[in-house]
Amino acid sequence: MIIEESLRRISSEPHEDFYQVLTPEGELLIPIDGMIDNSLAVGMYRHMVYARTFDRKCISLQRQGRMGTYAPFEGQEAAQIGSVLALSDDDWMFPSYREHAATVTRGQPLQTVIRYWKGRLDGGVGYREKHILPPSVPIATHLLHAVGAAWASRIRHEAAVSIAYFGDGATSEGDFHESLNFAGVNRLPVIFLCQNNGYAISVPFNKQSSSRTIAQRASAYDIEGIRVDGNDVFGVYMAVSEARKRALEGQGPTLVEAVTFRYGAHTTADDPKKYRDQEELLAKWRKRDPIHRLRRFLEREDLWDERQESQLAADCTEQIDQAISEVLSLPPEQPEAMFEHVYAEAPWHIAEQREELNRILRKDGMQS
Repeated sequence: MIIEESLRRISSEPHEDFYQVLTPEGELLIPIDGMIDNSLAVGMYRHMVYARTFDRKCISLQRQGRMGTYAPFEGQEAAQIGSVLALSDDDWMFPSYREHAATVTRGQPLQTVIRYWKGRLDGGVGYREKHILPPSVPIATHLLHAVGAAWASRIRHEAAVSIAYFGDGATSEGDFHESLNFAGVNRLPVIFLCQNNGYAISVPFNKQSSSRTIAQRASAYDIEGIRVDGNDVFGVYMAVSEARKRALEGQGPTLVEAVTFRYGAHTTADDPKKYRDQEELLAKWRKRDPIHRLRRFLEREDLWDERQESQLAADCTEQIDQAISEVLSLPPEQPEAMFEHVYAEAPWHIAEQREELNRILRKDGMQS
């Protein structure tokens, strides 16, 4: 198979030991015929532009005080969108808190994502129709859930895989290793998709691990490991497609390390200038931008032009503004809602906390 052979290829750049299909200049390193057609390539571009536009809108909303703390993903669009487009409708998706580009591309309404970051209970849900689980904030715990779902798919003889999204910081958690071990022992149909953006909040990868790569950790569990250019949407798509194919053939799990970079802060409560040379790193990584490289390719193939670009920008703005307007027009969430949906009958300490909150709200005139 061409893809199996090419997955062993590495970038021509000696310092970048990863699988790459589309260079930062928008040139193909290997043929993509039969794997990515023109329609899919254009669709990838549309999804990435849409995702970047709503990501920037959400940061703006947070700065205006109309949204809570938000986790931006600009720079990581290819890792998220390339991977999710390689899935089928029957597959199961387990996101962490930064995968809004992936979940929206799979079909989750943008309104749900905005509700989540506004702190509304109705935003903290998954999307059953598309097999998307709720976003997981505890680091790496959802990898175990993905392994469990993959085991269930195996027992039910379903042609479905589970994919878990996480960052490089999660690979230092015990749950990561337990998940890979159990999935490896039982050869489960699961894909572990690590977006290695170089920083676990403020901790650079070389300060949390002596491993040169994350993908190499797969060998400890005798499972497949792939290190791919995470800013190359073609490369990510083909790597995850191959991992999915192997999983459905009973060849077990794959650890995919997508090497990428978040341009901005870990969350809007963070300041990356405190722990890294933001100007120098941005200058370096913007030369590898996932959207710009795909646009160069599309223009070279006469699949994209300025007129389409202008229309796409207008369409994205209109759709995103409409979604934001719908959510902002909702009545405000009641603070007492935080106590609901956990216990059928609240234990004494929760009841006390709820009563204390109610006293404060009544004192401040926020409750009748």
